[in-house]
Amino acid sequence: MIVERQRRKPGQDNAQTKSWAASLPEIAGDLVEAGLGEIEMLVEFRLPETTSRADVILAGANPVTGADSYVIVELKQWSEAELVHNCDRIVRASNVVGDQLHPIEQVRGYCRYLSRYVEVLHNRPQAVHGAAYLHNATEKSISTLRARHGDQFGRLFTGEGQVEFQKFLAARLSPAPSDAAQRLLDSKILPRPHLFEFTASELRHSTELSLLDNQDLALQRVLEQVRLSHERAQKSVVIVTGGPGSGKSLIAVKLLGELGRRGFRVRHATGSNAFTQTLRKYPAKGSAERKELFQFFRTFASYRTNELDVLICDEAHRVREVSTNRFTPKKEREKQKAQPQIDELMNAARVPVFLLDEHQVVRPGEVGTYHEIQAHAARAGNLVHTIPLSGQFRCGGSEEYDEWVRRLLRMRPGGPTSWADDQHFEVRVAQSPQEMQDFLRAKYDAGATARITAGYCWPWSEPNADGTLVDDVRIGSWSMPWNSKATRELRGAPSSPFWATNPAGFEQVGCIYTAQGFEYDWAGVIIGPDLVFRGRRLATVRDGNLDKIMKLKSLHDDRFDELIRNVYRVLLTRAMRGVVIYSTDEETQQFLMELMPGSKV
Repeated sequence: MIVERQRRKPGQDNAQTKSWAASLPEIAGDLVEAGLGEIEMLVEFRLPETTSRADVILAGANPVTGADSYVIVELKQWSEAELVHNCDRIVRASNVVGDQLHPIEQVRGYCRYLSRYVEVLHNRPQAVHGAAYLHNATEKSISTLRARHGDQFGRLFTGEGQVEFQKFLAARLSPAPSDAAQRLLDSKILPRPHLFEFTASELRHSTELSLLDNQDLALQRVLEQVRLSHERAQKSVVIVTGGPGSGKSLIAVKLLGELGRRGFRVRHATGSNAFTQTLRKYPAKGSAERKELFQFFRTFASYRTNELDVLICDEAHRVREVSTNRFTPKKEREKQKAQPQIDELMNAARVPVFLLDEHQVVRPGEVGTYHEIQAHAARAGNLVHTIPLSGQFRCGGSEEYDEWVRRLLRMRPGGPTSWADDQHFEVRVAQSPQEMQDFLRAKYDAGATARITAGYCWPWSEPNADGTLVDDVRIGSWSMPWNSKATRELRGAPSSPFWATNPAGFEQVGCIYTAQGFEYDWAGVIIGPDLVFRGRRLATVRDGNLDKIMKLKSLHDDRFDELIRNVYRVLLTRAMRGVVIYSTDEETQQFLMELMPGSKV
């Protein structure tokens, strides 16, 4: 038997390591007894561009056709498990804290993902099979789990059904030598659809795009709360928390499509003009009914109590203190009486769902935190259900990069660390903004999506009389314009909401307000004079920032510091394949080069 384990950093996920180490002898013994002792076994196989890992992939040849055949096995040490919440996809197991996704659904997700995005498996679903193996369980101890029926991508076996499991393996794998494992490891990875392509498809019909692990669990838990709220005629508030790239917006879109197909009154809302306008322009194109699905948080101030069944508040960290502002007509301001926006959102639907990342609050007046939402729900006497997300499905699925950014910005204890190369995500430091631009242009010309963003540290002028943009972002002899302020296209420059999605956006520098919520293949990030390296750490500088909202006298230094760090975390986590960083401050630039000695452009 040949075993290959995919790389993890030393000391990472010790509990998971102990778990599979205890389960491996079980499946190894079954393989030997099934006459498959020489089969190749890929252990902890990392699904491309994610942090999800399949416990075991058995790779060999089909005993009938001789074609490559793969069996994905999810190993569970559970001795007992049962369905909960009257739902056949949510499970609670012995000695495991909290709700778990049904293991059949977990392994199905892996099979679907690999079949869709790994080239050697694409359009060859017959080559992929899935099994969940609960080797410590008996049929009686997990009997309720049988309510979820198996299929090619997901079968359930117990220790008591060991013989059946061995027959299952022998019917799909030949003991003959095979290079199937190497072909899987060497295979090209196909591009995933971006969020707006996925949204357009999901609104028309249920897609095959799989949510993975706790993404799927989060979806099922929200759907279950919707069902229960109607059965019991009670309001439930759901808070889904997760970092950038954890899948919050994917879950939001899946919910929107699924609930709509089930006949629920549902809306999707954000506090981002760029994000909502893009959803209306692309996924909802040509349909007034679909455009109506996408709203702004401020829209719901006038809604009746429980006018909706479900309100999906995506990017909920952007929730404001109140919906009114200086542009709101006086009559509307008086009518709304400055009610907290959180209360308006909760009031509008029987089940309000808030998907948020507290470290993406980037403006004074944004109050979308778990504790704030939970406090408002408690005062109203509403039940609160919290669903944490983990994992990274952006930045090449690199947990190392996510941790590196957090420590760089002092969002994790321990301080900045040197960047260790990660095969899944590229991090570089440019020695000039021109070098950054040239590097990204080569990627852009080769067909990748790329954008340059910067901290709000330069003036932002109105367009010239002829409609051209002013090159406001000036660093030495290099200059570029900010993204357009206009709501319409100007001389080829996309309007503000579409800077991140219109290819012409590459010719302007984006800011936090046009980049947040979006992703692209390659990101260039210019760190301005509002974040500099002093005294062995990055410190914020109020005078270095020119955003008017950050100049408020009521904004305390500690809050300014927190918001600026959040801004740069957002900008640094937009890319799928790689990021290029440059600082305008000489000492900070030298610090970055020391952290990334082998990562120059």
